[in-house]
Amino acid sequence: MTDDAGHVVVVAMAQDMNIQRTIPCIAALLLLPMLAGCASRPAPSAMASDDIRFVVVRHAEKQSGTGASENDPGLTESGRCRAGRLAQSLDDARLVAVYSTPYRRTRDTGLQTAQAHGLDMIEYDPHQPATDFADTLRATHRSGTVLIVGHSNTVPALVSALCECAVSEMGEDEYDHRFIIAIDAAGNARMSDMPLP
Repeated sequence: MTDDAGHVVVVAMAQDMNIQRTIPCIAALLLLPMLAGCASRPAPSAMASDDIRFVVVRHAEKQSGTGASENDPGLTESGRCRAGRLAQSLDDARLVAVYSTPYRRTRDTGLQTAQAHGLDMIEYDPHQPATDFADTLRATHRSGTVLIVGHSNTVPALVSALCECAVSEMGEDEYDHRFIIAIDAAGNARMSDMPLP
């Protein structure tokens, strides 16, 4: 072929090859949001409408040293940020109750979540036996999501009593545990620890 005709053929072939490579990339980009949407939604069986879900957390980071109330410290800036992330993590939940011990650090941890759902906080005694409190929670709440904010020395026992499973002790420097106990209508419990950064 002549150089003009040959040049046109080569350019046309190159353009055709670029289109063939581009189409799958465009298709993948168009499908990406749909796939992400599927991945972020829980399976319908993950929590049936008649399940109760208890979310149990330790209070967020508390103040210490100068400026902290000796007997009833509030939250640090990091603690207030963690409390905000906790509230955001429960934005879409059908929250029916928020429980807190009578201490500032636990109240402040659950307050944003309670306010976001238009709920008053319910105070509980952290010194009562965990099994008694778990029985009260199970009897009082039959569906929806309940947030309970406790302490490093009370959360593991309460989670264990709710799920009827073994739970490790919590260190004094551990604030990121977010225990989720789902109990179906038959009373079967499933527990997971989904850390809250």
